[in-house]
Amino acid sequence: MTHEDHNSNSVRAWQAIVFSAMAGGMAWGIRGQYGHETGAMIAGLLVSLTLALLFCSGWRSLETARAVAWCTVAMGIGGTMTYGQTIGLTQNETFVGNWSAFRWGMLGLSIKGGLWIGFAGFFLGLGLGGVRYRPVELLLLLLGLVAVYFFGMYLLNSPFDPANERVPWIYFSEYRYWKPEGAIKPRQEYWGGCLLALAAATAYAGWWRKDRLARHMAFWGVLGGALGFPGGQCIQAFHGWNPGFFRDGFFNFMNSNMNWWNWMETTFGMIMGATLGFGLWLNRKHIRPVEELDATPISPAVEWAILIVFTGALLAVEFKEYAWLEVILDLGIAMTVIPIAAVAGGRLWPYWMAFPLTLLPIAGKTVSVLAYGTPGMPVLVGWMAYGVLPMSLSIFAAFWFARQGRKDQDGVEFARRGLLLSVWTYYLLNFAFFGFPFPWSEWTARTPNNLVFTVCTIGLTLLALTRSRYRCVPETKST
Repeated sequence: MTHEDHNSNSVRAWQAIVFSAMAGGMAWGIRGQYGHETGAMIAGLLVSLTLALLFCSGWRSLETARAVAWCTVAMGIGGTMTYGQTIGLTQNETFVGNWSAFRWGMLGLSIKGGLWIGFAGFFLGLGLGGVRYRPVELLLLLLGLVAVYFFGMYLLNSPFDPANERVPWIYFSEYRYWKPEGAIKPRQEYWGGCLLALAAATAYAGWWRKDRLARHMAFWGVLGGALGFPGGQCIQAFHGWNPGFFRDGFFNFMNSNMNWWNWMETTFGMIMGATLGFGLWLNRKHIRPVEELDATPISPAVEWAILIVFTGALLAVEFKEYAWLEVILDLGIAMTVIPIAAVAGGRLWPYWMAFPLTLLPIAGKTVSVLAYGTPGMPVLVGWMAYGVLPMSLSIFAAFWFARQGRKDQDGVEFARRGLLLSVWTYYLLNFAFFGFPFPWSEWTARTPNNLVFTVCTIGLTLLALTRSRYRCVPETKST
């Protein structure tokens, strides 16, 4: 039995759709509490672990971890794009009733959402398509994409001169055309750079390297984001456009206990996760492990040096203010150059990227908000509960997975354990961030979202614990 036959027989379309929707909805909803690039990486991690658990039976742990790490990093690229004012065009009081502004804002969200998830789909396909990419090759590719990104900014996101009210010819944020009177604060847009960079990456891998899965999954990522962002925003826009609908009875209760922004994010995540899952299921015949996994050109000393420098940079940005460093790490495409190349050539980097490095900024922000902002909580307790304990577990897991990877651990075992660790870590951190919204306590605007996250956590936990029952047994030939 081939690997293609194995995946075809053992995974159903509904499994890929439902469980990826759970992972995406939960993770993108949690992302809202933590910010753009680093917050979005949670979604890349949970969705890719879920899909790896479904589709990577018979793989080795290391190659599975590389695909997961690449998707995790890539999900942060789109966080560079500004979207708050684009959302505003569809729901702010100034624009309620203005269908032209609504349509323009939704078009902008579709473009930005499509590009955001398109990168994640592309790099997920890059890791699962069986084509071997060398670290130097990816390093040069990413550096080239940075150059293409700035060219795209020049071509599509310029000129930008707010003082003289000059904005690009295609502009999805606030400006005088939509708001002739009153103060405006135009924002620099970056979608043009992301568009050209994604197109260049897809052209290189899909046509030059003949990586069909990377090319196809870039499309499904774009589709998932293009449907998901405006799809989620329709919920929030409906609330903004129809305040009278929520004044009486049950709808008034719902209105007073709903975080509409977070519902937009959760819905966005569910749609994009389901679309990625369905797209990968349709392209499952292209899923295959690489044949040259053992060709690892990065020496342990170099890998450790890169790891220490990059981790130090993240710590510096999280707890100190270094403007020059923030400029680099806040530029999504530039932030990926080192991690993607290091993941391609390292044996520890894939696990370190998926777990400690993804968690580090999330734990740091949780500590800064809760340990220093919760009345009556000792700072030491906050540090231990929200920083030291989860980071210690994550670091231990990274080293343990790396060790098991050297023993040819199965990809499903890696994904199973990694998903359990990640789902519960981010769920519990967010649960604390939400102020522990137990459903039997007085409801707040956080309670409904947390109930959804709870259902998703339980569903993904059951998947991880029962996945083995879906594993295919090779057929025996009759004599």
